[in-house]
Amino acid sequence: MKTLLYLVLGFVTAHAVSAHYIFQQFSVGSTKYPAWKYVRRNSNPSWLQNGPVTDLASNDLRCNVGGGTSNGTETANVNAGDSFTFTLDTAVYHVGPVSLYMSKAPGLAKDYDGSGQWFKIFDWGPSGTNWPMRNSYTANVPKCIPSGEYLLRIQQIGIHNPGAAPQFYISCAQINVVGGGNASPGPLVSIPGAFKASDPGLVANVYNGGANSYVVPGPKVFSC
Repeated sequence: MKTLLYLVLGFVTAHAVSAHYIFQQFSVGSTKYPAWKYVRRNSNPSWLQNGPVTDLASNDLRCNVGGGTSNGTETANVNAGDSFTFTLDTAVYHVGPVSLYMSKAPGLAKDYDGSGQWFKIFDWGPSGTNWPMRNSYTANVPKCIPSGEYLLRIQQIGIHNPGAAPQFYISCAQINVVGGGNASPGPLVSIPGAFKASDPGLVANVYNGGANSYVVPGPKVFSC
């Protein structure tokens, strides 16, 4: 009986982990770089490295578990206005939105823990009842933001289990924006603090018409 129980638990654990994913590779334009070169690696054990964050009050919501430190991550030079891409280890498996945030470091990105203010630069929400579940996501650095070093944060929120805590799949890249402008991006939010358990986009039942009028959680998207 114990052997059967262990086998069942092992199967459930393996299935749960296989349904997870992590943003691990960063590209600038058409140039692809190795996994974790410019993306901060979280400090979860290897078998849970692609696991989500579910505590909305945790600092781990910024750049994942252990992502408050650089741990040797390099900083990519990106021209303002240029495209970039985050790629996952496997395609997104759970329905939910994808968003991009930026936070300007007070100095070097490698020394920044993300405790400052963040602004959102892009959302991928549902198109009808279809969700943006793919292996990579491409956007552009806003051309008008000031030059300097930033944390560039991507999150996908798994809302596939109505009534349960939403699952935040998060990674942060370190970038140096070159040739920027003089805009003041906003609205600005703190992370944690930008999301509440009662947010409509976190409690929507996507299997019962919830995608039809879905509102992506967080602040409005900044544009130049």
